[in-house]
Amino acid sequence: MRSSRLEAFSDGVLAIIITVMVLGLAAPDGETFAALWQTTGLGLLTYLLSFIYIGIYWNNHHHLFQLHPHVNGSVLWANLHVLFWLSLYPFTTAWLTETQVALAPTVVYGLNLLGAAIAYFILQSVIIRRPGGDRLRAAIGKDVKGWLSPVLYVLGIGLAFVMPWLGIVPYVAVAVMWLIPDRRIERYIRTHPDDQS
Repeated sequence: MRSSRLEAFSDGVLAIIITVMVLGLAAPDGETFAALWQTTGLGLLTYLLSFIYIGIYWNNHHHLFQLHPHVNGSVLWANLHVLFWLSLYPFTTAWLTETQVALAPTVVYGLNLLGAAIAYFILQSVIIRRPGGDRLRAAIGKDVKGWLSPVLYVLGIGLAFVMPWLGIVPYVAVAVMWLIPDRRIERYIRTHPDDQS
């Protein structure tokens, strides 16, 4: 079966996740920039970080199914697994904000990021095992960023026990690392135009 329904459903879920996160932002208590920062400043920063992560997953998800437009039940369930972890972002982001980056919320946010990364790796692995999956394997290559991200999440979780704000640094580093456009799949599609299904 074609992946169009899976992609449309995933796009809708990601749009709802972003909407829920932005609705969680508190309106400033006053009309000054100081009031904006005091009431909403940290919330805007954590929202921005989570928004970037959602954007990264949306972008990579799009490229993934551009290369492999056919799905089966295993791919559908693996995709739902990714969406489950991403759907927790509004909760973990809000908790991080409301506690002013306390230890437990910082660790749980990192576990949420780690869970989403592992789920995405599983989705890729399920696709690679399907007929035609060798194209995805060839396109992603060694996937250095894909392997480095979970390591940095675990580092952030560990650093949170030293100082919660320190734990945020690796989470931000991963987001910045993935903001640099990942053109592996686009490059593969461009260099293998006759290899598309």
